[in-house]
Amino acid sequence: MAEGNQLGELLVSRELLTREQLAAALEEQSRTRKSLGRVLIDQQLVTESDLVATLAAQIGLDFLDLSEFAIDPSAAGLITDALARRYQALPVAWDDGRLVVAMADPSNVFAIDDIRTVTHAEVRTVVATRASIIDAIDRHHRMDGDVENISAEAAREWEEEQDLSAIKEVVEDAPIVKLVNLLITQAVQDRASDIHIEPAEKDVRVRYRIDGVLHEVMRSPKNIQAGVISRLKIMADINIAERRVPQDGRVSAVIAGKAVDLRVATLPTVYGEKVVMRILDKSTALLQLADLGFLPEALERYETAYMKPYGTILLTGPTGSGKSTTLYATLNQINDPAKNIITVEDPVEYRLAGINQVQVNNKAGMTFAAALRSILRSDPDIVLVGEIRDRETATTAVEAALTGHLVLSTLHTNDAASTPTRLVEMGVEPFLVGSSLDCIVAQRLARKLCTRCKEPYAPTGADLEAVGWDGEDDPPEMFRPIGCGACGRTGYHGRFAIHEVLLVSEDIERMIVERAHTEDIKKIAIAQGMITLRGAGMAQVCNGVTNVEEVLRVIV
Repeated sequence: MAEGNQLGELLVSRELLTREQLAAALEEQSRTRKSLGRVLIDQQLVTESDLVATLAAQIGLDFLDLSEFAIDPSAAGLITDALARRYQALPVAWDDGRLVVAMADPSNVFAIDDIRTVTHAEVRTVVATRASIIDAIDRHHRMDGDVENISAEAAREWEEEQDLSAIKEVVEDAPIVKLVNLLITQAVQDRASDIHIEPAEKDVRVRYRIDGVLHEVMRSPKNIQAGVISRLKIMADINIAERRVPQDGRVSAVIAGKAVDLRVATLPTVYGEKVVMRILDKSTALLQLADLGFLPEALERYETAYMKPYGTILLTGPTGSGKSTTLYATLNQINDPAKNIITVEDPVEYRLAGINQVQVNNKAGMTFAAALRSILRSDPDIVLVGEIRDRETATTAVEAALTGHLVLSTLHTNDAASTPTRLVEMGVEPFLVGSSLDCIVAQRLARKLCTRCKEPYAPTGADLEAVGWDGEDDPPEMFRPIGCGACGRTGYHGRFAIHEVLLVSEDIERMIVERAHTEDIKKIAIAQGMITLRGAGMAQVCNGVTNVEEVLRVIV
């Protein structure tokens, strides 16, 4: 209790706690017999980080916030992953010839002795939270060392010229299995959306797509290529004997306690089969529209469209711009036991509860158009068509909207205003397009600035011109990326969507029927309150979410 009082007084003196809160916490401590620190965290009166920093000050040690500290890789690599996890300790830097070790429990003298023995260095301990140490170990004890050992071991056991039976044997061999598992686990930890395994002339390159940008993570010896690819094909239930044509499959797994699906696609290249794995995090399917990055006024306009009982809502943008995620979030918003919701997708990426999902199968004749026709005989209220690819699908979708259904789908166009023209070019009559279309949402994905390391700067004249500053008010505060441990030194962490929401009014419907030019439709839409993609992106720059360069990267 005396120690608790001492800690409490320290927290009060640092203005992290009031006298009243301390008295209530001490009363709770005496009742539950928990430590004061645990009571304060449970009651959310202080954060773990603040508590650990105060405890460190109490025992005369420095506190380190590892999420903001630039960890020296040469120091972190001095101890093994197993040792770091056993003691929840990680070397983070050198200081005057001494090794600085961040520890969750600096009183563990056995840990300090072991680290001193392994590293042959004098140790200076600093305190960090347990969660931040584990996160730092995950980031810095990457697969590099393991991969080298596994690759070497696999390469010794693998020769290029092997028959099919030998491939099957090596696929079950531990080094190859472990290597593939490491690649997938590390990708999930790094928040990657795709894994690219690319055979080259003399080696195999592995790249991860993180926040929409590809990063090379390793190169492996050429002679393990067949083993790795065969292992992946067996996991995805793909024919390992067929190497001449593209194939695709699916893998379900639980990685780091998170359920993920992997969509696997193979592509024959001159140096062997390239494999791309799309990582589908099932939690993405449960996102709400408010989490996607809509500006309030754009979300309000979009809500007026999807709350209607019938009409067509189209999402447009390039591949990988988050159209499917927005559609799923919309379905989550309107999902109701009183409604019959049917989707037809190619492929079905996320399984949604309470929704009937149909998989396209072109070989069996189950095309988008054929599936859509059969769906309309199944008494639907809401229909989601994964993509409008041809005239037949477009016409059927438009007619479904005109017969009292709410139809949601995607289309590949550059902006919202050019979408009606695209449908007309596909062969749909202009009067059908005009009367069925209700809302068009164009979108792009941009990277968010890392909230931990972004810093404000004085914007240049070009920056102010880009965001449309009129010179009357004070210039908006802008931020730029710096790079820290939390964002992998990129300055960006996560992505958000930029939206352009066009509502089809009577004026725009008339223009569509008259086959008006795209630019004329766009002018009327802007006059009626539509915020363009560029305008929405620059508004997020002024909100401090991203920077001008990132918006210009994704929006021409």
